[in-house]
Amino acid sequence: MLNFYGLKLNTRDPVYLQATLYVKRMILLGEAASGDRLPSRREIAAQLQINPNTVQKAFKLMEEEGYVRTTGNQGSVIYVDDQIREQIEKELTEELVLDFIRSAREINLTFKRVVDLVSELWEQESSDGKRSEEP
Repeated sequence: MLNFYGLKLNTRDPVYLQATLYVKRMILLGEAASGDRLPSRREIAAQLQINPNTVQKAFKLMEEEGYVRTTGNQGSVIYVDDQIREQIEKELTEELVLDFIRSAREINLTFKRVVDLVSELWEQESSDGKRSEEP
């Protein structure tokens, strides 16, 4: 069963969105898989020390997006197929890159400087013996 103790809430983003993003990340990391049960809404609210209505809002969004299914009194489970996994990966990757681009633009980095720096650090990371993949 997935727990929410690893979710560190920030004050910048709505809490219900942080909860949904956490589940998506756990799916991509392989920490949550199709068929895994989720704690009850009350349990999550207690783990995160938030209002149960906020958790309900997160569940509603996760169900609408299709990666959480709730059936009657049997609770909620994660549902992931290839299409959902690809959509989650695309969403999280694009958001990561957009955040990076916004930050780079805020400090007036040029596209060329960003590309050069990414290339340099990518190679440095590779030579340090850490895992890397070719772009």
